[in-house]
Amino acid sequence: MNYAHVFHAGNFADVFKHALLARILVYLMRKDAPLRVIDTHAGEGAYDLTREEAARSGEWRGGVGLLPALADNAARALLQPYLDCLGACDAAGRPALYPGSPLIAAQLLRAQDRALFCEMHPRAYAALQTRFARDRRVKTFAMDGWQGLSAFTPPPERRGLVLIDPPFEQRDEFAQMARAGAKAFSKWRTGVFAFWYPVKDARAVEHFIATMRADCDGPALRLEIAVDGPRAGGLTRTGLLVLNPPYVLEEEARTLLPALARLMERAAGQGVALIEPL
Repeated sequence: MNYAHVFHAGNFADVFKHALLARILVYLMRKDAPLRVIDTHAGEGAYDLTREEAARSGEWRGGVGLLPALADNAARALLQPYLDCLGACDAAGRPALYPGSPLIAAQLLRAQDRALFCEMHPRAYAALQTRFARDRRVKTFAMDGWQGLSAFTPPPERRGLVLIDPPFEQRDEFAQMARAGAKAFSKWRTGVFAFWYPVKDARAVEHFIATMRADCDGPALRLEIAVDGPRAGGLTRTGLLVLNPPYVLEEEARTLLPALARLMERAAGQGVALIEPL
């Protein structure tokens, strides 16, 4: 319960995750039918990057702060829905308020869509609840994300997205994510499920991917981005496993992710992207 995402808000992992989140939602909104978004570990919903914690870590400078320098026009076009969510940025590329996944979802959802956000940390939940108190499309819950995932699937809508991105403070977080994710997927086979993960222990990641493929049939897409080599220290690689991915997501990722990897790499030649259909 000590995790505070404000230290990491807007870093390369956030840019990766939130750019893909926006692409998935844009695809789902091609149809008029209502959809549901479930965010199991919602956090505060948005983050002030001028706060002392964000200023001290400075991680946003290696992520969202680099986006003004993106020269790849095709990648920038795919990034535009996410950039629109960022709003105006200062001269350093810092938005006035960095949108977490709940705020990105809320900004993109339509009047007929609904969202459920779970957050267990008391301070983070208080901020989340206040932020969405007047949005009738959104319900927030002060509850464990794994319990919420079980309780809220399947939703009344046939279409939608589940985003699962725990803080990975516990040693068994991969195992929890695999168990809870597979159970929820078995109940909502028409939903898109996106599982975010850090790549610090390659064996743990491979075991998680293998477990999910064994327990969840149907199309899947493994997406990863690295900004430095594995010996650099700290988090340098992150991924997203998407079950029932939009059919355009692989092609879009092949344009977007290599461009982001090159832009945000910390050492020459270390920025790489993995796009792997499963």
